[in-house]
Amino acid sequence: MLKIDVAEPFPHLEHAPIVEAIIEIRTRVESPWEESGLREQLKGKLPSYPKIISQSEFRHELKMKTGQPPEQSFHDLGWKGLRLQSADDRYIAQFNREGFIFSRLQPYESWDQFKQEAMRLWNVYADLAKSLEVQRLGVRFINRITLPAVEVRLDAYLVVPPQPPGNLDLQIMRFFHQDNLLVTGYPYVINIVKTVQPPQGSGSDGGGLILDIDVFTTEPFEERADAIDKRLAEMRWLKNKVFYRSLTKEALEGLK
Repeated sequence: MLKIDVAEPFPHLEHAPIVEAIIEIRTRVESPWEESGLREQLKGKLPSYPKIISQSEFRHELKMKTGQPPEQSFHDLGWKGLRLQSADDRYIAQFNREGFIFSRLQPYESWDQFKQEAMRLWNVYADLAKSLEVQRLGVRFINRITLPAVEVRLDAYLVVPPQPPGNLDLQIMRFFHQDNLLVTGYPYVINIVKTVQPPQGSGSDGGGLILDIDVFTTEPFEERADAIDKRLAEMRWLKNKVFYRSLTKEALEGLK
């Protein structure tokens, strides 16, 4: 059985391919949650996040009936919360009725800096929301490795690359693979997505290999700082283990 060891060191990658790192804490707001009051409080508490954007929620429905054109409908579900952005747009925080989401866009700095800032803003959220229980805690890292603008061998990047059925002599044009893994003995699930993104422009960019790793809890727990810290450390270890076991030595060397 897998044993989590949060003290295990991992190699430092100077050119880590992280395009977005996310910590999500879902909970229930127990205090009044109104836009005007929340906006004013956040302005005072988080002056380093000067950009505040209102967020609303919508539901889109598409009904199909035989012999008739499709019917579309949009439903406004009302105000959802506020999105805060740092002055350089690298940090993004969402203060929603159903939880808190914190993101760091590239360039990624370090886990310690990322987690410290996330917990600083979470403490502000928790103080305003008066929540008592964390329903779901998630750590998600989206990685993009730039591919050369030539024929790419995915086995040079992935330990388990895609293969045609029965080793048929066929060329893989598109690739999307998803695993949903239960961590036996621990309250975690890992969702792993591997795919190839088309080129984003001209030049030497041949597209990107996406490795999206999402670790999340399977059961609620009491909203305490030590409980969150313990789970975040274990989830980070799981995320790192998946990352380093998914990529070949050749691919990892190119990121140092």
